[in-house]
Amino acid sequence: MTTKDGTAAVERTMLADLSMAAPWELVEAFSRHPRWRPEDVNTAADMIAERLRALGVPVTVHAPEIYLSIPVSASVEAGGVSHRAKAPSMSISVPEGFTGELVYMPANQKALRSYSKSVTELFGRPESELAAVTAKLKGRILVTEGFGNPALTQLVEEWGGAGLIAINPGVDIHWGTCTTIWGSPDLDDLPRKPKIPVVAVNKQTGEALKAIAAAGGPATIRTEMIEGWYVQKVPEVRIPGAVEPDSFVFVHGHYDSWDVGVGDNATGDATLLELARIFWTNRADLRRSVRIAWWPGHSTGRYAGSTWYADAFALELDEGCVAQINCDSPGCRWATSYHQTTTMSETLALVEGAIRDGAGKPMKPKRPNQAGDYSFNNIGISSFYMLSSTMPDDLRVEKGYYDVSGCGANIAWHTENDTIEIADRTILETDIKVYLLSTLRIANAEVLPFDWRATTAEFRATLGRYAATMGDLFDFAPVEAAIDGLDAALAGFAARVSAGTVPATAANAVLQGLARILVPLNFTREPRFRHDPAYTVPPLPALAVAGEWAHLPAEHRGFALTQLLRGRNQTIAALRDATRMVTAAG
Repeated sequence: MTTKDGTAAVERTMLADLSMAAPWELVEAFSRHPRWRPEDVNTAADMIAERLRALGVPVTVHAPEIYLSIPVSASVEAGGVSHRAKAPSMSISVPEGFTGELVYMPANQKALRSYSKSVTELFGRPESELAAVTAKLKGRILVTEGFGNPALTQLVEEWGGAGLIAINPGVDIHWGTCTTIWGSPDLDDLPRKPKIPVVAVNKQTGEALKAIAAAGGPATIRTEMIEGWYVQKVPEVRIPGAVEPDSFVFVHGHYDSWDVGVGDNATGDATLLELARIFWTNRADLRRSVRIAWWPGHSTGRYAGSTWYADAFALELDEGCVAQINCDSPGCRWATSYHQTTTMSETLALVEGAIRDGAGKPMKPKRPNQAGDYSFNNIGISSFYMLSSTMPDDLRVEKGYYDVSGCGANIAWHTENDTIEIADRTILETDIKVYLLSTLRIANAEVLPFDWRATTAEFRATLGRYAATMGDLFDFAPVEAAIDGLDAALAGFAARVSAGTVPATAANAVLQGLARILVPLNFTREPRFRHDPAYTVPPLPALAVAGEWAHLPAEHRGFALTQLLRGRNQTIAALRDATRMVTAAG
């Protein structure tokens, strides 16, 4: 067992051990097996477990009950024509049909797949300018551009709308989900369960519906859904580290998909399979443990599988998980760029190095959305990756593709067209190398490779934007001082670690402990061990009302200042806790 940080010899050994035989066979097998109905999902879990055992890798298959919503059929009837449609998961079931007058409101094209609940971002105008339209919406059906969007669904309900028709940008219709509830609901979540029918239609149908809406005409939405609690299997592999077995890196991705879902996410499942084989075979060379899990309920349960795991193993994750790595849509056709790579700031340098060494490419970071099985933010775990490699923007534009959330930017995403030709064996091999190096460099680092000064730099930049918006109306100086205090403490801490006056064990306790404080501070509004709604959380959310100031009605600004005062207290307290932790080390 090597004690050096992810030594070159160990990396070379594991990279040389990589074989595409098992992962590509799984891609091909899943390309023939739909994975969205509960019984088919469980069969797919068995397929994963059988292959792991055949490779000599021990696997545990959990069988939790999770809450799912499975669309069966959908249509929109308007102007005497029945139009094809798809219902997102968690739309209400109205097989008998709901008829209502159509109201059209154009959406901001840049926000087609936005997770934001900001009216300004979704529609490109202040809420005050939409008042006339939203007033007309009561009891009617909104027609607008986009996908089956959770935040938009909730807004339509809040405005009194009785239905939502999302116009997809092309000839295909994309499946999705429309609930803001993250995972299986608890009693506190239930009030946010969607209460209206939601469907998606293609662009051609959307144009016809917009014309009917302009004439004040009606439409009938029909949806048929299956909804309830289902036993769904969760395969998990635990590979023990030889030095610090109680400390682990967690790599995961979903294996349920829409239809056969090759690029989203059979390729990710194959990546996890090969990582499990390599790490198990070479487990004597691992310092820390590695856990690998495959999730059900991603598509039809809004991340219900990963949320179950986050709940069921919350205290183990809190005690021992040093990082979580999501694996979704690697190895797709034409996906040779890493210009939208999801990472938190503290893991950015690690991710840059793994992509440079594994793929020979530069990368550009992207702040994690509230999406993609990031079910661990509220525990406070440093995180990176969501979607993997993607198509270069100029190639996407050349092909006339609009923006989607997976499949390496192939617009087969969430459609019946996500079939075997979406996968690319060579690109998948490259992405497996990237995931392998990323995981190994955490598992084998003597001192965890997390740069929290990059996070304080992000905090400072965020605060600068908020302060510029507020001007003299609110004093952010105490927050800035707290950020500077933490940054200075981190600089001293790094010097002590480098000099050896802080042992690696103590340093790692601090680096992991900082995540438990600073990740929730930067990515969550709900308390630890709960789950935020599935719409975008802005940076330093306790202070984020400052970013909305310009669009707030005048009568709300006093309330906003009160919120900012409380948020300032919350933010400073967290930063002080982090500073004390760092200062006390050594």
